Amino acid sequence: MTVSSYRVSERGQMALPAEARRRWNLAEGGAVEIADLGNALVIVPAGRGGLRGLVRTAVEAAGGYEKFASAVADQESELA
Repeated sequence: MTVSSYRVSERGQMALPAEARRRWNLAEGGAVEIADLGNALVIVPAGRGGLRGLVRTAVEAAGGYEKFASAVADQESELA
């Protein structure tokens, strides 16, 4: 997993890195979904399967965002 920081312009715009656009078939443009988890935003490519719903279900199944984030941090120390 790669974690990077990006600047959001005063107009609210942000550019996805070319590598991510290619990986997720967004090179020619496309839709993404943003899940506001309270303490974090999760940006996922839109599409069939409802990725936003999957993220929400995973967070709820983990007992809420705090427990989910803790479990992720345990597995991915660079996110702690």
